[in-house]
Amino acid sequence: MNKIIYVPGKNPKPPSTWHGEQLLRCLLHGIRKQDVDIAMAIETSGAFSLVAWNYLFYNHHRDIERDIPWIDRLLEQDTLLPRDTNEAKPPRYRFAKLMYQIGDAMHWLIPLIPDQRIKSEIRETEHYFANRDNIACRIREILKLSLRKHVEAGERMLLVGHSMGSIIAYDALWELHHDEGMEDCIDCLLTIGSPLGMRYVQKRLVGSKQPHPRRYPGNIRSWVNISAHGDLVALDPSLGNDFSEMVTKKYIDRIDDRSDQIFNYYRDDRGLNVHKSYGYLVNPVVARVIADWWKAV
Repeated sequence: MNKIIYVPGKNPKPPSTWHGEQLLRCLLHGIRKQDVDIAMAIETSGAFSLVAWNYLFYNHHRDIERDIPWIDRLLEQDTLLPRDTNEAKPPRYRFAKLMYQIGDAMHWLIPLIPDQRIKSEIRETEHYFANRDNIACRIREILKLSLRKHVEAGERMLLVGHSMGSIIAYDALWELHHDEGMEDCIDCLLTIGSPLGMRYVQKRLVGSKQPHPRRYPGNIRSWVNISAHGDLVALDPSLGNDFSEMVTKKYIDRIDDRSDQIFNYYRDDRGLNVHKSYGYLVNPVVARVIADWWKAV
């Protein structure tokens, strides 16, 4: 049986049942445009599951009612408008990207980064990597419990990691492989809006200081990384070069980066948010990857 496991990014999220419903709603909306039968199969089989780690990290939930009108609008719009293209990379984008790149190299410059979302992203990853009160280990255990269950059941898995969720997914897979000997785990890892291209992140991943062959997880068959136009969290949209040793040393079959002409047109009361998970999940490129994986049995 096919399973799609979703690991969300940072920030407080709605209670898992309601959050999962809206994530699945967006995912199915995108997949229906690619293959109606696959969308129906995903929906009726209960193949989608959410790894809800955020409450443990933040100790409170976000009100789902704040998201619903904007998700409705996203699904109703259903097309890319010219203003979305223009706003995805405004004139200040290049400066913000430059500051983010400098901050990635010289961490003490982070307070000068003008984009509050980027500052927040970096600070949240700092909290995760610091692992105070064993918080990072406890978060990864939530995901590992789910993955162990599906591996034991012999199920084929697509693991989706959005934003900081991609870091959690990577670290959890490393631990399952090197600490628990789980060699055959994920058929496909799909990362969306991922900060794994940041040098700051790469230097702090579990296993980053280990010698070969312990440096990388070896339980992923293939990896697809998707970054939207203007998504500063995915500062470096090309992970294939950063993790090329995984391919050359045959830890993984391939790493496929996709960022050309990929747009996230989610809007809320703060304007266009090209990093938002809901917008990624309705994207036709993301939907095509999931549909192709589903039928490639």
